[in-house]
Amino acid sequence: MSSSDEGSDIFRLLIIMSACGSRRSWRLFYLALLVTLVSQSEGGCQDTGLCCFGQNQSCITEDWRKDRSYGECYCDQACKTTLDCCHDYDLACPAISCVVSEWSVWSGCLEPCKPTLRTRWRQVIQEARNGGEPCPSLHQTAGCAEYHDQHGPCLQSLVPALITTGGYGNARKKREIFDNITGYCVEFELTSLTAGCQHSFSPHTLWMRYLKEGHQVCVECQPPALAQGQRYCSGDGENMGQDRRLSLQWQAVGNTQCRGVWRRVRRRDSCSCPTVHSFLFI
Repeated sequence: MSSSDEGSDIFRLLIIMSACGSRRSWRLFYLALLVTLVSQSEGGCQDTGLCCFGQNQSCITEDWRKDRSYGECYCDQACKTTLDCCHDYDLACPAISCVVSEWSVWSGCLEPCKPTLRTRWRQVIQEARNGGEPCPSLHQTAGCAEYHDQHGPCLQSLVPALITTGGYGNARKKREIFDNITGYCVEFELTSLTAGCQHSFSPHTLWMRYLKEGHQVCVECQPPALAQGQRYCSGDGENMGQDRRLSLQWQAVGNTQCRGVWRRVRRRDSCSCPTVHSFLFI
């Protein structure tokens, strides 16, 4: 029987009950109405077996909606957004969140004797369904450095550059004077740093709190900091040939928990960064 036929039957029954006017007749009417409504609501997501991924125009039936209206309703994932789900969608299509495996062990460094990356992975065990939580990242990278290769210890350039605030240079220049040797400036872009830099509260380490990822900083190489017998500062990347734009490690003096990685941008004769972004090689 179609819904229109059922509606006609109910209308005729209503006319008869109105004519009769007895309490028993009205009870029979309500019973018939209940049976009709129940029969109409048997086409939901559960009864039709519909439960579709994404937006699917064919994933449609006729039943009661969640807004208590009757008509066409959907059993696809998009109905949660378009607000036209069948009343039993949540029961028939429960949200299932993504499940992933544990992380794999970290890989070794990609290359020895230079700041590089290590990686780890995890796999999807259960894909997200019906609006469940999506899968998190399946790939992670982290800084890495190996201080030995097949030939033995790495070059000194791998050692993190030690830096301090630019104000230290005034006193140092007065104590030590180097004839015919001039310093230079190296600009770096900070690509990562530890949270320990923000936990610097003593007067001589407050400068570390101005370090932020993405900022460009200037680090001066003064003659007293030149590597022994060389014309470059340890860890500034000056002796790395064509690889000068590689990422390098740095360590703040006065707080062992403040360190990170920066990318060498260029060398200049002198530094021109703001004071809070001007430092010295030690």
